[in-house]
Amino acid sequence: MTKNLNKQITLITGYYYPEDTAIGLYNTQMMEYLENKGYLVNVITGFPSYPQWKIRDSYKNKKPFLIEENNQCKIYRYKQYVPATPTFLKRILLLTDFTIGSFFNILKIKKCDVVISVVPHTSTILLGWLLKHRTNSKLWNHIQDFEFDAAKQTGISSNTKGIKKIIFKLLFKTETWLLNKGDLNSTISFSMVDKLNKKSKKESFYFPNWIDANKIDPSKLIQHNYMKSASFKILYSGNIGEKQDWQFFLSFAKRIEAYNAEIILVGDGAKKQWLCNKIEEFKNVKYYEPIEYKDLSNLLCSADLHILFQKNNVVDSVMPSKLLGMMASAKPSLIAGNVTSEVKKIIEESKGGFYISNESVSECVSIVDYLIKNPKEVINLGFSARNYIITKFSAEKVLSNFEDKLSQIFTEKF
Repeated sequence: MTKNLNKQITLITGYYYPEDTAIGLYNTQMMEYLENKGYLVNVITGFPSYPQWKIRDSYKNKKPFLIEENNQCKIYRYKQYVPATPTFLKRILLLTDFTIGSFFNILKIKKCDVVISVVPHTSTILLGWLLKHRTNSKLWNHIQDFEFDAAKQTGISSNTKGIKKIIFKLLFKTETWLLNKGDLNSTISFSMVDKLNKKSKKESFYFPNWIDANKIDPSKLIQHNYMKSASFKILYSGNIGEKQDWQFFLSFAKRIEAYNAEIILVGDGAKKQWLCNKIEEFKNVKYYEPIEYKDLSNLLCSADLHILFQKNNVVDSVMPSKLLGMMASAKPSLIAGNVTSEVKKIIEESKGGFYISNESVSECVSIVDYLIKNPKEVINLGFSARNYIITKFSAEKVLSNFEDKLSQIFTEKF
């Protein structure tokens, strides 16, 4: 542990503790891992706002610039603009405001050996590059989501004609320019590595998200209060945003009414209110607010089936992190999406669920019918899912590989 005491890491990200889902959770666990290995850690970030798309109540009345400590980590925050309805242009405003505010925070970092910039936001790379030159450090860019690709694919931008076409062309050129400023780029799936190699000439590193088998553990299950129904319980837990195909979900929910099954939605996001209005007509669909991370294991492990319906044009811009928790719960998953998605490969290799690539609601309903009639198959599929995901994506394995690569950065000349 003591060998790293003089090594200083600065993380630049839009998402961090106390956010305990998705990117914020992984960023926090990554920095805690490095702290435990003896590194000195600083974080440049915004005020917590995900997935609610609003500044948390406990932070609303705090000053625009804030310094906190979590364990030995010093956190420099800026109160960024957060739109209640995140349209394309409002996201650009968020990105711009976060970047300008965080620029003043990077000036407070006096010493740094390696800067890790996590995308989104893409502008964290610009901030990382500036800090790199100020402190004569190395820059590692880690892509959790290609946000500009996602904006085009998911409909956040309603069209890409006219002025928006010009804006996107400029954004993609800027993205490539920034990625080439780093010393190392990484991302979370092999398909995203392929995309990264097309965007940048720099070395690419496969750095997937991970799962802690002790944090999602079906052997310690206490049935969650949201999941007390005696019916077959179908769970979606996560961000209620633009990447998911909610029209497909509504068609599925309508057909499931004929079965002894209940659909439970747990989460928040830009489309929450829209979706809650739509499901009012369904007696078999219930919505609940997000839960704390400490309760996530009981929630996930209380389900009989997990669902995730991705829009068919969302391919390699993102790898859904929620998939790891779904599979670690030892329950099968039913996922719909593009035929070329890496998620399809994972589901098929694991034999831990079903992947539908033909946009067939009927096929999804048939799978539910099959699982209701074959409860032993639910157990078998779930066992396969957990065994696969723990073997391939355990926290210790992934983070150990990450630290090995980080150690190389201190000595290598890029």
